[in-house]
Amino acid sequence: MATAEQYRNQASSLSYRNQAFIGGKYVPAASGETFDCVSPIDGAVLTSVASCDKEDVDAAVKAARAAFESGVWSEMDPRDRKQALLRFAAAIADHREELALLETLDMGKPITFAQSVDIDGVVSTVQWYAEAIDKIYDEIAPTGRDAIGMITREPLGVVATVVPWNFPLLMGAWKFGPALAAGNSIIMKPAEQSPLSALRLAEIAAEAGIPDGVFNVVPGFGEKAGQALGLHMDVDMVAFTGSTEVGKYFLKYAADSNMKHISLECGGKTPNIVFNDCKDLDAAAMGSGMGVFFNTGQVCVASTRLLVQEDIHDEFVEKVKKVAETMQPGDPLDPATLMGSMVDVDQMERVKSYIEIGEKEGASLVQGGKQVRQNTGGAYVEPTIFDKVDNSMRIAQEEIFGPVLSTITFRDEEEAVRIANDTIYGLQACLWTDDLNRAHKVARRLKAGTVNVNDTDGGDITVPFGGYKQSGIGRDKSLHAYDKYTQLKTTYIKLS
Repeated sequence: MATAEQYRNQASSLSYRNQAFIGGKYVPAASGETFDCVSPIDGAVLTSVASCDKEDVDAAVKAARAAFESGVWSEMDPRDRKQALLRFAAAIADHREELALLETLDMGKPITFAQSVDIDGVVSTVQWYAEAIDKIYDEIAPTGRDAIGMITREPLGVVATVVPWNFPLLMGAWKFGPALAAGNSIIMKPAEQSPLSALRLAEIAAEAGIPDGVFNVVPGFGEKAGQALGLHMDVDMVAFTGSTEVGKYFLKYAADSNMKHISLECGGKTPNIVFNDCKDLDAAAMGSGMGVFFNTGQVCVASTRLLVQEDIHDEFVEKVKKVAETMQPGDPLDPATLMGSMVDVDQMERVKSYIEIGEKEGASLVQGGKQVRQNTGGAYVEPTIFDKVDNSMRIAQEEIFGPVLSTITFRDEEEAVRIANDTIYGLQACLWTDDLNRAHKVARRLKAGTVNVNDTDGGDITVPFGGYKQSGIGRDKSLHAYDKYTQLKTTYIKLS
């Protein structure tokens, strides 16, 4: 891995793709409007990016529909589509350092994680879905001898993927990977805070042989480009990751347009339960710290509610504080940095406001709580720990999306489960115990799409990911994701 100085030199020589990618070529927004792409590392303007709206979305949908109906991708032999996606994955790997650098400059995550978590994850995701293409069989129904019932999967058509700024390409790959594998054409709408890696990826896709019109990218703001995709009568599906508030808009857009398919991965407020029978409290503390401070807390499954059994509370909170002390914000371009910046100043101010709310609500601030590295011009907040939190407090109920931990004490298993489930969200839950019976029993009672036992971020591409309650609808990852990008068709043949 390069040094911080080498990364700075590479960053200074980067050329940014800053136009929409539609029908296999870069084009400016029809209106000519742009927006500044600002790095949260130091507040510098990286470039001006095309600000797309309805007219640009119409052009992208037209290109995607034409490609789909032509059959150049949707009707390609599965083995050939597999090879094309494998070439795409290999091309992403070839540009691993460049794409990671774009992610770091654009949203402030440490370069080490941008490579090892984000871009490596994109490569493995695309590879995995490519390999699945010629291994998924259709079905024959168990009919009588006078009929044949065939159940086949067909691609939906034009799929819009609206992805968040915290993992711009990885969250995108969880959607475009299975969508492309199934034979759809896609339109990717990156968050306005982090559009650069997606715009470069479109060019890489074309160079790898993905046909024109199959992979389109329209940068812009949610209230324009995102809304236009949600309301478009010729978009067959929107796959969205982001806040619960915005996810609800897409449900409305579907109702107000063509009843398009909607998949939502929305907010979370993960409970992280530590029982007194957990013998390795050091491992639990490290996992708990990484679970909330990784990616500066800008993770939908961040373990922001720490539930600790009362007789180990003091000891455990002290251990988590020591973990926080090792994760102070640093230069995201330094490979040694574990915690970078917030995505932008607005998000930093949001986090600071919640820290003020926590203090006003009566929680005890025991670690952090301040903006740091102010001399850089960037957006940095130190790891923050609140103790003596009541689960009814706003800091325990609302998604902060920052490095803020709320510590809650519980007496027994029953109270732990009650507190854990007392939220509108249900994306993930975690528990630490050495009692196998307790692990199974508590996991069954937790209302969450994923329950991690003795971990805070378990799972890989083979297992589904999504939420209960207001954390969303549908699942990313695994073959279950492939299913949502296809229609099931029944062909019933009467035999004479």
